Amino acid sequence: GIRRKMNDSDTDANTKAIDSLLNYETVKYFSAEAREAQRYDRSVARYEESSVHAYTSLAVLNTGQAVIFTLGLTATMLMCAIGVRNGTNTVGDFVLVNAMMIQLYQPLNFMGMVYREIKQAIIDIEKMFNVIHREAEIKDAPGARPLVVSAGTVRFEDVRFAYEPKRPILKGISFEVPAGKTVAIVGPSGAGKSTISRLLFRLYDVSGGKILIDGQDIRQVTQASLRASIGMVPQDTVLFNDTIRYNIRYGRWDADDAEVEEAASLAQIDHFIRMAPMGYETQVGERGLKLSGGEKQRVAIARTVLKAPPILVLDEATSALDTHTEHEIQGALDRVAKNRTSLVIAHRLSTIVGADEIIVLDQGRIAERGTHASLLAQDGLYASMWNRQREAEAAREKLARMADSSEAPNREPPPVEDALAAQAAAE
Repeated sequence: GIRRKMNDSDTDANTKAIDSLLNYETVKYFSAEAREAQRYDRSVARYEESSVHAYTSLAVLNTGQAVIFTLGLTATMLMCAIGVRNGTNTVGDFVLVNAMMIQLYQPLNFMGMVYREIKQAIIDIEKMFNVIHREAEIKDAPGARPLVVSAGTVRFEDVRFAYEPKRPILKGISFEVPAGKTVAIVGPSGAGKSTISRLLFRLYDVSGGKILIDGQDIRQVTQASLRASIGMVPQDTVLFNDTIRYNIRYGRWDADDAEVEEAASLAQIDHFIRMAPMGYETQVGERGLKLSGGEKQRVAIARTVLKAPPILVLDEATSALDTHTEHEIQGALDRVAKNRTSLVIAHRLSTIVGADEIIVLDQGRIAERGTHASLLAQDGLYASMWNRQREAEAAREKLARMADSSEAPNREPPPVEDALAAQAAAE
């Protein structure tokens, strides 16, 4: 129990240290260095207390063991000495008893020590055993075969899913992404858009219905072959603290330098790399913090270009970028998506106007579907989302014009309140 408490407090201290180091920007934003140091100090103090307790109890145990053996040895010696005095024992008996007791004492002492070491070692690795014995939630089906992508058609048939049984996320979704076409999924926050990409990548299994790629249920194929066939450009690109070359090559590890550089060129990042003093050997920092949002996103696109998958999933890939960078990256994404089956989860509707079909999700169900023009003609949820985003853009343009016109003299100031009200309504 003491050893377990010691291990738990050590783990807790390490977790807090790693957490505060990884999120050091947040710590500095809120001037919380002293608070984090105190939090870590409290964890270390608990570890220190447990450690002292463990070694104290061990010392008491060893002392108690030695006292018991010494008392036993003394008692037998006295009994034998009395026997020698009474003539029932000889001096040889005394020596024999002494030698036998010492020979018995040492192995027993050694066995006690070995038992303690083994017990401590088992406690030390029991967390690892817990992890090893935990059943994986997503497992390959018995006899699962590799996925064979002939055309790349993706089909969702009455897909239902819930992270928690009481809160269903998807409530029966059916749609098809034909081979080489682009289907976009839009909808309000929390409608289940990103869940669709997680299910397709089989990070979770569907609760009901099925997902098919070229007629093959993704639960009946190997996870490795499924994930090798799908390229993912995520919303938040997290890079390894290594070089730009390493991060791009992560898409396909056996790619040579020429292929890496070609992928960078297609993702429009080679210009930035050439400008960097170290070129492709430039370190990106923890989570890529030395790169801008646009540069990180281009590295993610280059990785996917290098992987060259038949199916592409873009999960709100440009939502965190400014409009100018977004347009540049959208061009790179369009080139990557050409002749590939593409599923685009979109936040900004302007990025998916050219999609072959747009699916509007609302509260886990398909509310509307069709092309951009047909959905605008329906004047439903998509049209209202489109108008709201257009209003926000118009408000931003109006504010920019006002800033320019304020420099010109003797000009009546434009109505700022109108522009701000339009932007607030859009947000």
